[in-house]
Amino acid sequence: MSARKTVIAAFSLALTFAGLGVSHAQEEVRIVVTGSSTIAPLMMDIAQRYEAAHPGVQVDVQTGGSSRGLSDVRRKLADIGMVSRALGADENDVAATRIAWDGVALIVHAQNPLERLSDDQVRAIYTGQATRWEAFGSWDGPITVVSKAEGRSTLGIFLDYLDLDIRDIRAHTIIGDNEQAVKVVAGNPRAVGYISIGAAEYHASAMTPIRAIALGAVAPTSANVANGSYPVRRELNLVTYPDPAAPVEAFLRFASGQQVHDLISDHYFSPASN
Repeated sequence: MSARKTVIAAFSLALTFAGLGVSHAQEEVRIVVTGSSTIAPLMMDIAQRYEAAHPGVQVDVQTGGSSRGLSDVRRKLADIGMVSRALGADENDVAATRIAWDGVALIVHAQNPLERLSDDQVRAIYTGQATRWEAFGSWDGPITVVSKAEGRSTLGIFLDYLDLDIRDIRAHTIIGDNEQAVKVVAGNPRAVGYISIGAAEYHASAMTPIRAIALGAVAPTSANVANGSYPVRRELNLVTYPDPAAPVEAFLRFASGQQVHDLISDHYFSPASN
């Protein structure tokens, strides 16, 4: 073969491989999921399992709160929004796929011997009427009140249950996600906060120095969330526009199916079928 023919053949082969590369890139599917920090750790595990079974699909999970998840779907910045609450009557432009149940628990430092607080006592703490632990008999010192930022669904659930408005809250520290709340309470024996029961049970199992205490009469456990006896129970939802694209619909079926129930339980949530 002449040198000219060799160059032409090599050039043609390079174009062939380049074409294959373009074709392969076109087959890649990226699903963007944003929103609730409560759901995100579970969703990362579900995404990893899904990607392993579906080569060529990438599921990108980002946090930022339930409000971000809903907003990103509406603005078409995300395919799926993670929303850790039920949708409101004014949110019927989107569709929710419930994947699990969770609850909201009060947390204190592990050194705090308090076992439970009544609803009225919690209201007194969060509205600034009770400022010292001596008011509850078993601990001393000033109470450091930790609350969540506006737009976080955990805050909304907490306020709804206590029949409070965000303007009623007198907090010393405002945090975003569950991990920030855990970090603040674990580092301050006089602090009190509220987080997902799933997150509370996970950190207790990991020997983080926090404890979940009863909000009212029922213990804050995933078992009580599952049987419906815990009063501060909420839905964990994946939100999309109706009739999503086929790859997104396929992922939703997977994420809400029995094949991920073990992952849901591993994160101390209750599968949506319960």
